[in-house]
Amino acid sequence: MLVCMRTTINLPDALGSEAKARAHAQGRTFTSLVEEGLRMVLAEENGGTNVRRRQPLPTFGDPDGEFLVDLSDREALWAALDADGPR
Repeated sequence: MLVCMRTTINLPDALGSEAKARAHAQGRTFTSLVEEGLRMVLAEENGGTNVRRRQPLPTFGDPDGEFLVDLSDREALWAALDADGPR
């Protein structure tokens, strides 16, 4: 059985409006947005426990961690981008 506490919170109008707009844009409820925010704040205070772990971003290239192209080397970057020929 799911037990929920109903409560009233006072928010500045601008903050409440922004939160409602964000929830709507993400296709979720205001309650779920507030709940997630509270969980994040409480988890930070508890040393990061109970925080959803973010999935690592996919990586491409050398499995040893060597960069295939130095992004600060403009000529090498353009050469790599043009390696397949014009598109």
